[in-house]
Amino acid sequence: MIKAVFFDIDGTLIAHDLKVVPKDTRKALESLKKKGIKCVVASGRHLLEFAFLDIADLKFDAYVLLNGQLCLDDKYEVIYDNPISTKDRDKLIEAFNTHLLPLAIVEKDRLYINFNNEDVKKAQDSISSPLFKVGEYKGDAIYQITAFGNEDKLRELVKDLKSVKLTRWNPLGVDIIPSIGGKAKGIEAVLKTFAIKEDEFMAFGDGENDIDMLKMAKIGVAMGNSSKALKEVADYVSLDASRGGISEALRHFEII
Repeated sequence: MIKAVFFDIDGTLIAHDLKVVPKDTRKALESLKKKGIKCVVASGRHLLEFAFLDIADLKFDAYVLLNGQLCLDDKYEVIYDNPISTKDRDKLIEAFNTHLLPLAIVEKDRLYINFNNEDVKKAQDSISSPLFKVGEYKGDAIYQITAFGNEDKLRELVKDLKSVKLTRWNPLGVDIIPSIGGKAKGIEAVLKTFAIKEDEFMAFGDGENDIDMLKMAKIGVAMGNSSKALKEVADYVSLDASRGGISEALRHFEII
């Protein structure tokens, strides 16, 4: 029996071509809630970004943010957090300060970048998001760093770091998170909070950073607009986000 459903945001809840949460998806969320099924966000996004997305009015039972590095309950209290280690953080801050690449730092209450360029603009445009505000690092814990550039430069950036990994969400953008992290790690914490077992949840995603989540879920659904890598690990490939993919899959598995 499915007791919780986890949703990626970009390309899943929000259709890239429409830049909104489709009406059928909103109705599906309402149907899940009426049946007492927990609805949880599982995204690389920060809660601060919700304000400029067509998701700000929606309430969820929990939030798996920053690819699982920061998890909040429905009152936005911390359930679980997993910051980048001090040693690797210091090396990344050196790259941040020398403007080696555009690097966006994500803290619990702050989100800022060292500088913006065309790579950042293209990546942010692809997810209907504005450019980051430029800021300075002041010593707080870092949960995620979003790096922008080509594959070779991004791999070079982390090649000597021992406790982080890259999780890609765009050809020009990757999230740098703890190597023991990922959406699945955050989901574990949320499931424990709700006393829900791993074989009692369903997950929807569209990008490579959703692979661990879909593998972990009892039912892992890749949207029709998903990357090839995600479709290969999914239990089911639904329609595109803009064509009712979420509601279609929920009906297919008789969840609603």
